[in-house]
Amino acid sequence: MSVWHQDYIQQQSMLPMQQLEELFGLSAMADCPNANGLNVLKSRLGDLSIPQFVCQNQLSETEHYYEQIIHQQNIIPTRPDSWHDLFNGLIWLQFPNTKRLLNQQHVEDIELNGLSPRTIRRNNLTHFDECGVILTYQKDSIAQQLIKELAMHRWQSVFIENRLAWGKELNSFIFGHANLEMLLQPFIGLTGKWLALEVDSQFATISHSEQLKQVDELLVKHIKQSNFFAEKKPMFPIPLLGIPGMWDTNKTPAFYANTDYFRPLSRLKNNK
Repeated sequence: MSVWHQDYIQQQSMLPMQQLEELFGLSAMADCPNANGLNVLKSRLGDLSIPQFVCQNQLSETEHYYEQIIHQQNIIPTRPDSWHDLFNGLIWLQFPNTKRLLNQQHVEDIELNGLSPRTIRRNNLTHFDECGVILTYQKDSIAQQLIKELAMHRWQSVFIENRLAWGKELNSFIFGHANLEMLLQPFIGLTGKWLALEVDSQFATISHSEQLKQVDELLVKHIKQSNFFAEKKPMFPIPLLGIPGMWDTNKTPAFYANTDYFRPLSRLKNNK
């Protein structure tokens, strides 16, 4: 049997990989699900709004930028045997409306400003696309305060003292496909950039697939209403391996003592 997914199988204890396995069953696939395989997974979802995945090797050369190709041709160029592009495809399958909106905003800025120099919004869109983490917090719960503490880098409170809130009042969803790729071989220093969405008290009780649909809808609404990505530094850093459930090694308080990774907020930022 092919071992194309050996790294993926070895990281099955990680929450994001568990969730991907539940949704897509990658470990049962003998070969890497390239463009055709992603189209099969898409057909199972029955969502016709998701663009068609096309092997990049089958596309003729063009002067158009990647985001323009998606927007104009309704296809997603996908490199064969690429974890990076596979994870990007899986994010499209989980958050299709958000990915569509990000693509639309990229193209809007390109049409207004050209490809170079990149706008602040396009830089933020790319950063979120590669490294984004969505945190959902239940209103009128401890999680609402933990979101504020997370922005202040109060890691002890968020990750240790209130660890049991994760998976209940507070949930995490990896959006950045580059971070998913790096989680195949995790390393100290791996960092995501998070934004937070408020959810109702029933959120933790619904299935993961239903949670994804709700997060996709809420995120689109949030981005449209706030023009969030046009702001300077709209997201906050999070040491990705510190999220409860993310990595077996983070189960002890000693893991969080590494201040090179779990950095305190700088005095300058703290005094603002």
